[in-house]
Amino acid sequence: MALTWARALSWRLGRQLLDPVGAAGTSVVDVVGRLGSVPAWPATAAEHGVAARRAGGRVGDVAEAFAAGEVVTVYAFGGATHVMTPQDAGAYLAVRASSRMWALRSWVVHYGLAPDDWPAFRRYVRDALADGPLTRSELLDAFARSRRYRHLRPLLADGNDTLLKPLSWHGDIGFAPGRDGEAAYQRLDAVPGWAGVPDADAGAARVLDHYLRVHGPAPLERAGAWLGQGLGARRRDVVRWLAALEPRVVRLDVEGVEVAVLAEDVDDLRAARAAPAGSSVALLPGRDPWVTAPGTDDPRVVPPAHRSAISRNGNPVLHRGVVAGTWTLKGEALRVTWFEGSGRVPRSGLDEAAARLGAAVGREVGVDVQGA
Repeated sequence: MALTWARALSWRLGRQLLDPVGAAGTSVVDVVGRLGSVPAWPATAAEHGVAARRAGGRVGDVAEAFAAGEVVTVYAFGGATHVMTPQDAGAYLAVRASSRMWALRSWVVHYGLAPDDWPAFRRYVRDALADGPLTRSELLDAFARSRRYRHLRPLLADGNDTLLKPLSWHGDIGFAPGRDGEAAYQRLDAVPGWAGVPDADAGAARVLDHYLRVHGPAPLERAGAWLGQGLGARRRDVVRWLAALEPRVVRLDVEGVEVAVLAEDVDDLRAARAAPAGSSVALLPGRDPWVTAPGTDDPRVVPPAHRSAISRNGNPVLHRGVVAGTWTLKGEALRVTWFEGSGRVPRSGLDEAAARLGAAVGREVGVDVQGA
């Protein structure tokens, strides 16, 4: 039987715990570990994205897991914050750090830190956090107490966290639960289960493996973009990492598109069946990995005519893996805008997804479909 995109997306839905949804007992750590990374901002996006993949998931579960040290929040893709497991984060951070942005002349001039100054600077920050988390203002106060680093305080006082991001990429600091209305930071090696940051080659191999297992089957250039456009890796490094991956992948044809899948997943993928019509509806938050990993320009996932709505962080409604509309929730009113060309509204599947969302936010919601 020829492999179609309907079957491939059905397989991907299963890999991402969207169809079937993760069974009772599936934890926040299970979901985050499966996806690799989940956008941490806005907090509601992380909560909704994880809850959509867990039977009985509730908004607030991610915050509880974070407070318990079961997941970490770090600067990663695009300089934004992401939730990851302590075991997986280091691989993504290794790739992010490979760009060595702190060595750019513009950084050196602006912050007064040469590349050779960073080992001592990193050590100073780790020592400042040795007794526990610090709020942002407390960390800036620690800079002010140092003759060497006091010049950094006014550069960060306006809320610009650019200088702090490489500290996260190196695996030195991550976010801690906020205090007194401020962001706070902690040493990542103080988090239980922290696995450290491997070298860039090992990290890239792990990230690419993860990408194909969860976001595949996919053209290898899509996986490369996950490292390059997403994690800021240099093109020459991405080319080398993809070449190193080649012996482990099998090339397949999906409706005229050449895709790659890990060799050990080929049989499972070939056994996949397309989701039945009218089933497999999911209500996801904007910037969910379902759309950001392949990219909003992937026409198999996001219809080109409606790309702008999703690129503006619209909350996607998935039907059988394809973005078929957007949704908003205000109070008890769930408004779904169904895209023209998406076919008949799958009412039973949509009602099930709405019930799951209502359970997650702790209230019954009524569905109002527009544009159908």
